[in-house]
This record gives sequence, structure tokens and C-alpha cells, in this order.
Amino acid sequence: MRRCNLEPRALTPQAVNLILKRRAAAAGLDAQLFSAHGLRAGYLTETARRGIPLVEAMQQSQHRSISQASRYYNDAERQLGRAARLIV
Repeated sequence: MRRCNLEPRALTPQAVNLILKRRAAAAGLDAQLFSAHGLRAGYLTETARRGIPLVEAMQQSQHRSISQASRYYNDAERQLGRAARLIV
């Protein structure tokens, strides 16, 4: 079993961003296309598309503001709505 030294405090958003960009580059991907914000936003958008309740998704994303998190849900609803299907 591997031993890990866990810090008692959370990673900063900047640290998460740096880790993500380094991992993307190591995988041969363009690191400029990835961000910590993009992960959070993408997560909420995908949960909305899958019909997961906003409050449940917010428990994972740790968004504190329903109004902020609901923007991603509103965007997903627009993309999936009947009017959007007319475009495709």
C-alpha cells in the first residue's frame, strides 16, 4: 500500500489548474484548452444533460451559489430543448 502525505487544507484553484494543465500536456494534449473552471463548468453542464438535480450536483461541484450553478443548467436546457432540436 502506498503512503500518502495528505495536507489538511484544500488545493487552491491555481494549484488545481496547474496540475490539470501539466497532466494534459503529459498526455500530449494542448494544455491551453484545459482549465479547472472548465472542469467544474463541464461537470455541471453534463449533470444537467443527464437530468441530475442541481442541488445534488452542487454537492459534488461545491458551488455555493444556486444562481451561479444554475446558469450551467439553463445553458444545458437551452441546448436540449425543443427549440434547439429544430436547428439540428
